[in-house]
Amino acid sequence: MEQKEILIHGKRLKYRLGGKGPLVLLIHGMAGSATTWKQVMPALSEHFTVLAPDLLGHGESEKTKGDYSLGSMASTLRDLIVGLGYKRATVVGQSYGGGVAMQFAYQYPELCERLVLADAGGLGKEVNRLLRMLTLPGSEAVLLIACAPPARRFAEAIGRFLFRKKLEKATVIPELWRSYSSLGDVEARRAFLRTLRAVIDPRGQAVSANDKLYMAAGIPTLIIWGEQDRIIPVEHAYAAHAAIPGSWLEIIEGVGHYSHCEAPDRFVTALTEFIESTRPARIKVSQKRILRPPVAVGSGSE
Repeated sequence: MEQKEILIHGKRLKYRLGGKGPLVLLIHGMAGSATTWKQVMPALSEHFTVLAPDLLGHGESEKTKGDYSLGSMASTLRDLIVGLGYKRATVVGQSYGGGVAMQFAYQYPELCERLVLADAGGLGKEVNRLLRMLTLPGSEAVLLIACAPPARRFAEAIGRFLFRKKLEKATVIPELWRSYSSLGDVEARRAFLRTLRAVIDPRGQAVSANDKLYMAAGIPTLIIWGEQDRIIPVEHAYAAHAAIPGSWLEIIEGVGHYSHCEAPDRFVTALTEFIESTRPARIKVSQKRILRPPVAVGSGSE
């Protein structure tokens, strides 16, 4: 997967691209980067063209004081796809990236062939307490101390001492450590807080796609979730599956929030089978589609 760079409206965006075949767009979670997909990109690139960007404010992409809303992120991804000369893609989003993926499918349905939601945000209020606390005033100072080099070195030493045996087999620990370490950079930390506060408040997730899930009925949708997800509960997966007619549901036992890291083979198998077994959507926006009454859903709906 070759790393490349593109300027979109004057902003530097890094991305990884490789493989051949139908385009699969991989959208990482908050405080993440394209590196999160490294365990699944090689296998996926055997069948598909894989495009994995660092979202603005994340990874090696530019970190500015701009708009970090889901809509802005979706617009940037639209510009990336069009700028690279592609017409449409299967859109895969993990955690925060799942919220971006749903926003992308809503704003640009003509570009979305399929939708894949992996432990996705935006499907209910419930979310890990730590993320809710970080939206409170003063969290900037807390992160400044918690992510400073001395604190990171101390955390690494303690982690190795207490969890040495578990770390040898854990595939998700490096991903968690990369996310935590990235916040040592002041611009990355500011971008993280802007991104976080755009979708979460002290009460939980503040942005919900539940009132628009019925619009995904025309787009083949796969929902992948870790059964032991402690960041966003698996109940959101079941509720979304019930709200999206014809959707596929894959619950992976024994893994948590990062199913693509903890069970990469099963993730690749489920995604590949889904793509090869479904016809790509060809959606056009219509008045009837927009004015259709919303469908009530379960957990977290308002």
